[in-house]
Amino acid sequence: MGSVLGSVKNYVLQANTTQGAKKHNGWRWLLWITLIAIVVLLVVGEVMLRRAAPILKGRVIETLSTRFNSRVELDDLQVSLVKGLAVSGKGLRIFPPDDVVAAGAKAPIIAVQEFDFHASLVGLFLKPTHVRSAHVQGLAINIPPKSMRQKGLAPRHRGKIKIVVDELEFDDSRLVIGTDKPDKDPKIFELQRIVLNDVGSKSASPYDATLINAVPKGEIHAVGTFGPWDTETPGDSTVTGKYTFRHADLNPIKGIGGTLHSIGEFTGRLDRIEVHGTADVPDFSLDTANHPVPLSTRFSAIVDGTTGDTYLQPVEAKLGTSEFSCRGAVVNVKGKGHIIDLDVDVPAGRIQDFLQLAVKTQPVVMTGILAMKAKLHIRPGKESVTQKLGLKGDFSLKRMHFTNPQVQDKVDMLSLRAEGHPKEA
Repeated sequence: MGSVLGSVKNYVLQANTTQGAKKHNGWRWLLWITLIAIVVLLVVGEVMLRRAAPILKGRVIETLSTRFNSRVELDDLQVSLVKGLAVSGKGLRIFPPDDVVAAGAKAPIIAVQEFDFHASLVGLFLKPTHVRSAHVQGLAINIPPKSMRQKGLAPRHRGKIKIVVDELEFDDSRLVIGTDKPDKDPKIFELQRIVLNDVGSKSASPYDATLINAVPKGEIHAVGTFGPWDTETPGDSTVTGKYTFRHADLNPIKGIGGTLHSIGEFTGRLDRIEVHGTADVPDFSLDTANHPVPLSTRFSAIVDGTTGDTYLQPVEAKLGTSEFSCRGAVVNVKGKGHIIDLDVDVPAGRIQDFLQLAVKTQPVVMTGILAMKAKLHIRPGKESVTQKLGLKGDFSLKRMHFTNPQVQDKVDMLSLRAEGHPKEA
C-alpha cells in the first residue's frame, strides 16, 4: 500500500513540474512575439515615415502648383509620427505664372515663413488628402496689379484641389494688392489672426478673423465666409460677415479726437462690398475747440476692398441732439491720404451743437435752429482736418438767441432800428 502511494506522489510531482515548464515556455514565447511585433512596427513606421515626407511634399507642391498655375518652392518639410501624423515646413514660396513674371512681377505672390499641420495616416493616402488642422506663421501675399495678371491670352486650366483642411489658422499675415492707377497706393491689410474652416473645397470657407486697422488705430473682429479666392482677379472673390470695431483711437487723424465704436455686417465681392452698420463716437472733438460732443451714425456704404475707396449712401447721423444726413465718397490718393466729398443736409439742427464742436467760447455764443444744405470737401494732406475743410452751400438760422445778455441787448437794439423803431431801441 505504501509503495502504491509513493508512486502516485511521484507521478503528481512530475506532472506539476512538466506543467510549470510549459507555462514558463509559453510566457517566453509571448514575450518574444511581443518584442518582434514592436520591432516590426518600428521598422514599418520608419519606412512609412520616410515615404510620407516625399509623398506629402510632392502633394503640397502639386496642389499649390495646380491651384496657382505657377512655380512652387518648398525649402524644408519634416514628418513625425509621435502624435498621429504631424508635418512641419519652412520657406514656402509661390511665384506668379510665367506670363505675369514676363510682365514685371518677380517676387513670390505668396511666401510663408513656417507652417505645420496634422492628418491621419488614412487621410494621407486618400485623394484629396484630408488634413484635420494646419497653422501658418508669417504669411505674405502680394497680388500684382490687374494689368500684369491679364497679360496671358491662353485660358488657364484649373485642376482639382488635392488637399482639404478642416481648420487653417494664420498668425501675423500681410496682404498687399497692387494697383494700376498711378494715383493710388497699394492696399495693405495687416491680419493679426485668421481661422478658416473647410479650406480647399469648392464652396466658401467660414472664417474668424482679427485684424489691426491702421487709421483709425484699432482692432477689428469679423466672422463670416470668404472665397473661393480668385487669384487672377482678387476683386471677384466673395466675402460676407459681421464685424465689431471697438476702441478705435481717432487722435492719430490730425485735428480730430475721440474713440470710435462700430458694428455692422457686409456682403459682396472684394471690390464691391456692401456694408451696413452703426458707428458711435461718444467724445468726438475738433482741435479748434476740444469740446467733446457725442456723435452717432447709422450708415450704408459700398467699399472697394482692393483700393479702400468708400462710397457713403447715405449716412444718418446725430451730433449732440441735432440730426442730419450726408452722402458722398472717401477716395484714397497715392502718398497723400484721402479726398472726402460729402453732400450734407441739416433740416433742423441746433446751432449750439455745431458751435460746441467748433468754437472754444463757453458757453456757446448763441442758440437757435440751423437749416443747411452744403457740400463738404476735405482735401488730402498732412495738415489738420479743420485746416483742410471747406464748406459751400446755403444755411438759415431761426429763433436765434445770444447767450451773453449784453450782446443780445445790442442785437435787439440793432434789429429795432433796422425795423424803423429807434425810440423803442
